[in-house]
Amino acid sequence: MNEKGVLSRSSRSGTFSQLRMSPSFRNIPMTLLLLMFLQMVAARLMSQATAPGYSAQSPSVSLPGSQSPFLGSEPEGKATSEVLQIDFKEAIGRGLRNNLGLLLSGDNVLSARGERWKTLSDLLPNVQARVQENVQTQSLAALGLTSVFEGLPRVIGPFNYFDARASLSQSLFNFRDIEKERAAFESLKSAQYNYKDARELVVLAVGNAYLQAIATAARIETTEAQVKSSRALYDKALDQQKAGLSPAIDTLRAQVELQTRQQQLIVSRNDFAKQKLVLARVIGLPPGQEFVLTEKAPYQSLTPLPLEMYLQKAYASRSDYQAALSQVRAAELSRRAAAAGRYPSLDVNANYGDIGVTPSHSNGTWQVNGSLNIPIFAGNKVHGEVLEADAQLRQARSQLGDLRGRIDYEVRTALLDLSAAAEQVEVARSSVDLAEQALSQSQDRFSAGVADNLEVVQAQEAVASAHENYIQSLYSHNLAKVELAYAIGNAEEGVKRYLKGNQ
Repeated sequence: MNEKGVLSRSSRSGTFSQLRMSPSFRNIPMTLLLLMFLQMVAARLMSQATAPGYSAQSPSVSLPGSQSPFLGSEPEGKATSEVLQIDFKEAIGRGLRNNLGLLLSGDNVLSARGERWKTLSDLLPNVQARVQENVQTQSLAALGLTSVFEGLPRVIGPFNYFDARASLSQSLFNFRDIEKERAAFESLKSAQYNYKDARELVVLAVGNAYLQAIATAARIETTEAQVKSSRALYDKALDQQKAGLSPAIDTLRAQVELQTRQQQLIVSRNDFAKQKLVLARVIGLPPGQEFVLTEKAPYQSLTPLPLEMYLQKAYASRSDYQAALSQVRAAELSRRAAAAGRYPSLDVNANYGDIGVTPSHSNGTWQVNGSLNIPIFAGNKVHGEVLEADAQLRQARSQLGDLRGRIDYEVRTALLDLSAAAEQVEVARSSVDLAEQALSQSQDRFSAGVADNLEVVQAQEAVASAHENYIQSLYSHNLAKVELAYAIGNAEEGVKRYLKGNQ
């Protein structure tokens, strides 16, 4: 346990002792005091867990229904007996075909396209055709004619007529509808940019899941080697105990170390199986499909470009930023459309058809009607629509400003993480070499009878810790590359280059 952990434990124990010695708590039962202490500890742990930068080795727990759609998918095909070979490129390709977040984003594009056609229909000609055959009677008494003109029948008919007619209606000028159509077009562009951004998010999700899985696979390999080393130490200690050359405590200590490494191996294998399930969900593999990951934890150093170049590229390439720009333009046009409710509009209607008693006894007729509509007072409806449009415009601009700041933050954070992770890899790699040398020397000292196996056990723990730090630093370095590619809006193509160390 490190010094910080000792101090934290001492401070909590001291707090508990102060509570017991306080005069106001002397009459409180011991059980209640213990409960209060546990609540304080739980609150402390919760505050640490929610603090920025907190991380834990154990998997996080998420509530049902709270996960992102980019962690789900629509499974592709059915499971087969074949064991699939999944490399990084294949995983990304499957994710871009089957990921739920991307599929939903594609549906949003279709919805936006439909909305645009609905607004465009108000500006396009509306042509209709109608064929009508009418047979009816008419009550003259209901019209009051029989009381005015004596001798008229109460009901006339039946009589009939036939009418076949085509009609046309066209808006010649309606500034409100024009601006609404332009706003809908910008909304469609925003949805298309959001779809591109969804592809970037899929790459980020797949990359993270794949890197986590291969990091856990690397932990299994190192833990298996540590189990083998611990078993050899235990067998040797047991043989020496039987020969009377070492005490029983050495055997017990070696057995505890062996079982500890065995437990870590069980946990690592279980984590790897679950990480594979997460990856399968993200990329849309059929449930129950067996597969293996062909990639290993790669490490290629990457010399980053200047910050300003990355920021410039991010503002030009980030699809979510372009979508936000389109949303601002759509809000501006919607505001102009709302204000245009006060403007006159010009429409034309025309029809042409054939009407008569029967089709063989009919003649053609036509009509053209032009109208100028001038709004005078509509109960402040236009004023209300302008207020709503103003609010939406301010929200869109605020969200754009926030996104611009977030892009700057994400690029800077990715570069900092990349630099720190690269340094951690170098230090962790050196630590692994030093820890293995120390283990080899401690094993030689134990074999020569110069020291007991406590030194060997401690060296084994140091090796295990060094390997864990090295694996974690590799994962952090590769994830930082993926996050940098996403931060500058080039995840789909850039990830493949960055993992190979190319710019």
